Amino acid sequence: MTGDPYGLRPLGRVESPLTQRTSAPKQPDEGAPPAVLAFDPQYAVALSDLRPGTDVLLLTWFDRSDRDVLAVHPRGDHARPETGVFSTRSPDRPNPIGLHEVTVTAVEPSPDGRTRVHVAALEALDGTPILDVKPLLACRPSDR
Repeated sequence: MTGDPYGLRPLGRVESPLTQRTSAPKQPDEGAPPAVLAFDPQYAVALSDLRPGTDVLLLTWFDRSDRDVLAVHPRGDHARPETGVFSTRSPDRPNPIGLHEVTVTAVEPSPDGRTRVHVAALEALDGTPILDVKPLLACRPSDR
């Protein structure tokens, strides 16, 4: 195997009214606005079966995060004890991969060849790179 075995390529970017970490909600149920996932043209076939109403897991790269952080005060509250980042959802972490559960509201091609996937609520900042989309599978007792 040659090269970087963990090389990641952004598939597109988030389009959102959120531009500053300090004013962005920390979770989608804290007032996250609708957003658009603008995918590069070569991924249109991979997106062809997404439909409005589908719940998906969106993986993003928190490109503005500090990768040297190993412990944080949860939710930035210094009254709370410092906690290792792997026990939190802090965007500052060694590999700043964002995990978001989102609902697709529309899927449309755009004139520039991109596929634009509209989602109901997303707390990611404008320009955040998209790494992957996976269907959200309900866990049934028979699946355990």
